[in-house]
Amino acid sequence: MMKFVIVAGTPGSGKTSVLLHAINHLKNKSIQPSVAKIDCLYTDDDKRYAKTGVPVLVGLSKDMCPDHFGIYNTEELLDFAIKNKSDLLIVETAGLCHRCSPYTKGSLGICVIDATSGPNTPMKVGPFLSTADIVAITKGDVISQAEREIFRESVLEMNPTTKIIEINGLSGKGCSELAEEIMLAKAVESGDDVLRHNAPLAICTLCVGETRVNKAHHRGILRRIDGFQFYEGE
Repeated sequence: MMKFVIVAGTPGSGKTSVLLHAINHLKNKSIQPSVAKIDCLYTDDDKRYAKTGVPVLVGLSKDMCPDHFGIYNTEELLDFAIKNKSDLLIVETAGLCHRCSPYTKGSLGICVIDATSGPNTPMKVGPFLSTADIVAITKGDVISQAEREIFRESVLEMNPTTKIIEINGLSGKGCSELAEEIMLAKAVESGDDVLRHNAPLAICTLCVGETRVNKAHHRGILRRIDGFQFYEGE
């Protein structure tokens, strides 16, 4: 059994900075996490995590969706934390596909989102916000109070039951509250968990390497610009 925390969010929202502060709070409570950092092509965030003294594993998805890559390797990530005799596993995923939600039903799902990205952003990013247990809103200190309230209402419109924590990734304000929520997370049985939300409909011919743009060359579940969806033979 292992506590399992999955952190997704928009690029540049401050996921790593927020987690570094939260990890320090956890360690002060004698809780030892392991961290898995999932990114696409490159990351040096493992060096930042290593400074906190926690075990770190990096996975680069390359030409695969980082959320799919992380989901596919969930069992190995949990095994990594178990081998380190950690109290919990924190997975930070790049979360670049706004149609994906990497959270499992047994995990604590945390979405980190940047308040400066615009009031409509919560309506654009999809399931990794709408299915999150906690939405951590960063960079609220650089916008007005009215803008913060509008952004908060947009988040609640998309996910009425989520817990919102306003966080500053530089000063660490709010990160102790996030750490408290992480400590309350339930343990999950390794290899015995399911996704909280379905993945995108299918792998299309573009996903598997087709470079020609003419419709005649594409198969699978397709959707036209007018929204009409259909299936084109094998």
